[in-house]
Amino acid sequence: MQQRSLIILGLILLFATAVAGCTQSPMQTVEEKTITDDEYRIVIDSRGVEVKVPVNIERTVTVSDGLVEEVMVVLGVNDTLIGLGSKGLQYEGDFTYPTDNGTNVTVSGGKHVALALSPDLKDLPLVVDYGVAMNYETLASLEPDVVIIRMGSSAFLSSEDERAQKSIQTIESLGIPLVVLYSPNCYDNSNPTAISDEIHIIGQVFGKEKEADRIASCLESRQELIKERTQNISDEEKPDVLVFGLSPMHRTQTSAGIAWGLKTTESYMIEDVINAKNAFRSDLGSFEVISTEQVLAIDPDIIVIGTAAHYAPPEELYEAPYYKNLHELQAVKNRRVVSLPYSPRNSEKRLEYPIDLMVIAKAAYPEKFADIDLNEWVLSFYQEVYGVDRETAIQLRSAQLMDWCLET
Repeated sequence: MQQRSLIILGLILLFATAVAGCTQSPMQTVEEKTITDDEYRIVIDSRGVEVKVPVNIERTVTVSDGLVEEVMVVLGVNDTLIGLGSKGLQYEGDFTYPTDNGTNVTVSGGKHVALALSPDLKDLPLVVDYGVAMNYETLASLEPDVVIIRMGSSAFLSSEDERAQKSIQTIESLGIPLVVLYSPNCYDNSNPTAISDEIHIIGQVFGKEKEADRIASCLESRQELIKERTQNISDEEKPDVLVFGLSPMHRTQTSAGIAWGLKTTESYMIEDVINAKNAFRSDLGSFEVISTEQVLAIDPDIIVIGTAAHYAPPEELYEAPYYKNLHELQAVKNRRVVSLPYSPRNSEKRLEYPIDLMVIAKAAYPEKFADIDLNEWVLSFYQEVYGVDRETAIQLRSAQLMDWCLET
């Protein structure tokens, strides 16, 4: 094992001199092995590339903000995880905001669903992260049987990301089996059901196709329930919905936060599934920093607080002194502000996207979903998708800071 690591490290040093041009001849594999048909399986990944992976996978490295790891938990193969590609999987944080009366309010207990179900994730090494280059020495030392990279994650925000392409080329040149997944934002319409294709591929990697099919069907059926209830709404009846992030790193004297534009999965969910209107009509990118003046000009009917970069409850928008200039918004005056489940580093949607859909749908059309008890719906979702008991489902609800469901 140690000798194989040294070989890989040596190849990394050789490859470093050639990677800039990306036109060199393919490198030799790390270790030539004679393998029989029953020792590996062929998986076709999102690129359409045939990848040969071992039948018995014991060591897996993932570059994902959570979808891959969540699916692995459900499939019962998360014990093979030895390295990660997103710090968001390891976050456990408290969120505090001040109120007009001078007191502070703290929201605590939030963590990633995958971490809540698999606490050992917190101790795994990172091979890459947002804004940090791939550490090939760390990757090589882990000696993975397979690496799974999800394009659209915070490490590689786009399938056309130059750093991502170089990482793919390097890993494949080292002879490490690499499976690449394309998240919804890698496609023109950003339909979240593209996640089903990713789930199927992960199922094939681990030989768990039947269970993967079950997971995908659960997600799609919940989305379809929402779509069926809102499909006949006229344009005049559709409310304007602004997905608005209250991250302190994007709150300055001139900017109020971030907004999700038309080229996002969030926008597809609002307009094509829930049948409302995305109030932020920009098509420049995934999300953009916007000013207080822009938010006031939009003046949406409903504000949905995004939680990918920072969790904030509606009360922060209602009570924090630094949002005083936004108190004239119709959504604030009418108390039509809701928060999505806490989803750290949610650069791309994960298994919980139907919960996001239901939260937005109930906010947009409360009369059409009046029969849905959000708390029970959320708990049943966790139980159905993750195969957990009710007590564990309650723990997941708390991890996603959704206990406010009990108050509605």
